[in-house]
Amino acid sequence: MRLSLDASADPRARIKVIGIGGGGGNAVEQMVGAGIEGVEFIVANTDTQALARSSAPLRLQIGAKLTKGLGAGADPNVGRRAALEDTGELITALDGADMVFVTAGLGGGTGTGAAPVIANLATELGALTVAVVTKPFAFEGKQRAAQAARGLDDLRRCVDTVITIPNERVLSMIDRRTSLTQAFATVDEVLLQAIHGISDLVLVPGLINLDFADVTTIMSRMGLAIMGTGVGRGDTRAIDAAKSAISSPLLEDVSVDGAQGVLVNVTGGDDLTMIEVSEAASVIQQAAYEDANIIFGAVVDPHMEGEVKITVIATGFNDAAEAAVKVSGTAQTPVDLEAYSGWRRPDPGEEEAAAEPAPEPAPEPVADVVEESQPEESSAAYDADDQEFDVDIAIDEDAPLIRARR
Repeated sequence: MRLSLDASADPRARIKVIGIGGGGGNAVEQMVGAGIEGVEFIVANTDTQALARSSAPLRLQIGAKLTKGLGAGADPNVGRRAALEDTGELITALDGADMVFVTAGLGGGTGTGAAPVIANLATELGALTVAVVTKPFAFEGKQRAAQAARGLDDLRRCVDTVITIPNERVLSMIDRRTSLTQAFATVDEVLLQAIHGISDLVLVPGLINLDFADVTTIMSRMGLAIMGTGVGRGDTRAIDAAKSAISSPLLEDVSVDGAQGVLVNVTGGDDLTMIEVSEAASVIQQAAYEDANIIFGAVVDPHMEGEVKITVIATGFNDAAEAAVKVSGTAQTPVDLEAYSGWRRPDPGEEEAAAEPAPEPAPEPVADVVEESQPEESSAAYDADDQEFDVDIAIDEDAPLIRARR
């Protein structure tokens, strides 16, 4: 038997990162500047000025008819409709990817509203889909926090894994003299570390290599995930980095001991030793759930001589069972628009009316003849503009957000 290999074929997984809205675009800009290899970068936005400033190789304007290139005005419903207006271009951009990272800052209009739509398309195209998103600072107000919570809930139902970065926790990583610009740059750096830490394990040859199937095992259909990073220097650098990663402020109030799966990236210079990798692994194994599936990878970066950086992605917490059921399908499988139709700005008058107790209705007279009630005809809850795209539409009130899966 003779085995023939195509030397021109690239056996590596094809990974795409799409940054949505202003926050997602800024994160992609940071990644492009960092020179991450083997990853294709895309930005999608309703704001043409933001797109013009981007260095991403592929820039998509969404919702041109709806927004005239002026942005979504912090309204997630506009962001959602903008993505639905241009699903054809989005499908073309995402097609062929084995893994898609969807990154956005939640709380605004384009990122919050468009990210679930775009993530849904990536999932239906058969990609392992991971959302890496930020939650707003407390000073950004309750309205943005509420919109972010709704956007996160929608994302959880249409991706394999959602890694959330709480901006408020990033404050503990900076000091009082840090400028606002530097603070947001720190947030972008954290997003970069999350995506870089995962993609390197698959794409970069190292001391301990992982393949795409390993990453899929840890991240497929796992729901919410948490990320921690740590850097160590000196004689105990690997142990120190591991301890910092599992106690990172980014972990919020969740620890790795509740995770079903843990993905670990150990990165060091040419002086990184196997003993150090073993020491780091021991620290993380002791902290994790005893039956957790832990997968380690080690990557050599010549620029990190003298230090070790460890990134930990923990997945499969108790809420993993709430993740959407995903079955085989393609991008031509009907998309449930009913799930996207609920975005609407709250009316202050509604809140005041809700606070007042409603008057009790007067008792209705008993009728002598009881007529059989007729079912009401359902109607679509969105404008005709929402239906201007290539994917077939199927409205089903009881249907989950995800109607398709590879």
